[in-house]
Amino acid sequence: MFIEEGEVAYTYINGKKVPVVKCETEVVLRNKETGYEYGSDKEAEDDIANPNTDTQKEHVVRSVKVKVAAMPPLGAASDEDKDKK
Repeated sequence: MFIEEGEVAYTYINGKKVPVVKCETEVVLRNKETGYEYGSDKEAEDDIANPNTDTQKEHVVRSVKVKVAAMPPLGAASDEDKDKK
């Protein structure tokens, strides 16, 4: 299993600052033929590309657990709205 980190960035849509959330995920890549669990996408790709193994792309399965980030309350004021008060 490996973790893909989440992040929060901001963008402006129609003049309002809006959070863009990428949630943290736990990824399990496993060879369903051998039961081997890979530590990264690259490790799985290298195993598939290795002519000394029987591993094929369809042998590798991915399970993903998404950790949902806390969202700001709906209707929260943007920075632009705060400046108008």
